[in-house]
Amino acid sequence: MNSYLFLLGRLLYGGYFVVAGFNHFKNLGAMTEYSKYKKIPAPKLAVLVSGLLILLGGLGILLGVYVRIAIVFITIFLVIVTPSMHNFWAIQDPQMRMNERINFGKNVALLGAVLMFLMLSMPWMAHAF
Repeated sequence: MNSYLFLLGRLLYGGYFVVAGFNHFKNLGAMTEYSKYKKIPAPKLAVLVSGLLILLGGLGILLGVYVRIAIVFITIFLVIVTPSMHNFWAIQDPQMRMNERINFGKNVALLGAVLMFLMLSMPWMAHAF
């Protein structure tokens, strides 16, 4: 039973980042404009690189391959993006501030979860079934 729960957790966690990474490419124009609004340097490149980081990271978690590299990719993404894109403390509008605070907290929780993966024995494929 534990193996199936672990597999389900991998599918959910990795799948979240795969979809988010895909959306970076699918919505490149809109995400680039939002990054410009947030004053991110080289916004289009930032969206492409961040999308690649989470797409590859999510695939690694999902498939249980190159897991440590996947963890590094997701960690880099979360450590950089969380304070730069979800800087709720710098926003005056109460609704936008609340939205950014929620996303900031979500990213911190996602960061905590990915760091816990480091404590699991490798390779993960042995835990798949």
